[in-house]
Amino acid sequence: MSLFQILIEALESLNANKMRSGLTILGIVIGVGAVIAMLGIGQGAQNSITGTISGIGTNLLFVFRGNRQVTIRNIRPLTIQDAQAIADPFLAPHVVAASPFIQGNNVRFSAGGESATTELNGVTPEYFEMVNFKVAEGESINQDHILGRASVVLLGVDVADKLFDRHEGVTGETVRIEGQPFRVIGIMEKKGGSAFGSQDNVTFAPITTVRARIVKRAADRVDGIIAQATSAEDVGLATEEISSILRARHRTALGEDDFTVFSQADFLETAASVTGVLTIFLGGIAAISLLVGGIGIMNIMLVSVAERTREIGLRKALGARKRDILIQFLAESSMLSLIGGLVGILLGWLISFIVGQVAAANNVVFEPSIRVSDILLATLFSAAVGLFFGIYPASRAASLQPVEALRYE
Repeated sequence: MSLFQILIEALESLNANKMRSGLTILGIVIGVGAVIAMLGIGQGAQNSITGTISGIGTNLLFVFRGNRQVTIRNIRPLTIQDAQAIADPFLAPHVVAASPFIQGNNVRFSAGGESATTELNGVTPEYFEMVNFKVAEGESINQDHILGRASVVLLGVDVADKLFDRHEGVTGETVRIEGQPFRVIGIMEKKGGSAFGSQDNVTFAPITTVRARIVKRAADRVDGIIAQATSAEDVGLATEEISSILRARHRTALGEDDFTVFSQADFLETAASVTGVLTIFLGGIAAISLLVGGIGIMNIMLVSVAERTREIGLRKALGARKRDILIQFLAESSMLSLIGGLVGILLGWLISFIVGQVAAANNVVFEPSIRVSDILLATLFSAAVGLFFGIYPASRAASLQPVEALRYE
């Protein structure tokens, strides 16, 4: 019997019980659709996160207090003087600039009866150029604001919308930060959302003002330092220079650093690792529905064998070999799973498309990404499910004795 004849007979057998075949296929459709959608959404999340990190530059280094890899009793804080030493071209020739920052979370803003809780960053003028943040309206923070501890603030688009119901013509307005009046000197350029949340839900003020009046840090202490290497290729050299400077200033022995230096590559690697695990986890959960669909195929094929016992006996009596019967039933189970897999791919793409549209409607930069490898994996897996769960029913049908099968009622 040719392959074409086998496929035609399989289609005819499945067509004889349309409702039953359709419900069996539905289980595979849901399973494959869920797997495709979860893999696409997971890949989209990974692309969004890595894109956000890469968007602020590939030659940035982030210095934080403490070191999780070693236990140190007396951890010295990072200071403005540390940042100045890192920015010294004689001490760190592969570092272009360094900017200390202070971060306050869940800081309360209010204006005109409206309020918002957001992140307040105390920064220096160099910060904005380093992280590629630009002002769309008004002016940025300058050195005079730093020296005078000026009560001025830059608002992100989302914060301005919450407080004033607009983000244009807001410059010159007054907002209260933790009850203290600040003048709005500018609105940040809209950057949109990301997998981390909205990048427009941020605010910036002079580091000296934030340290003295809002976040309350001891003199010269900062939460972290951002440094910019001369190029992406010099990140390793810049890291070593920064580490040497801080070891000398903090008087720590080699291998007992009380600070941590992260590069963009470190963040990208961590983000890719986390989202990769999440994608596998989601795909694994979705694959359970494929297993359920496979059990459904086995159940239906066993019923089909029972119903067609006399037909099997007649075929064998007319000369059909055991192999012919086995191949016939395997073809039917494989066709069920393959049809379900193809329809499931379309369903998975549709779900991913809808998720992407919902994200776009909420101004979140997130686009599910369905790779060809994901489609091939889901298709092969669905076909394998059909073969695996069809082997037992097909083997049972092929093992029937012609005489017993013909006498079956």
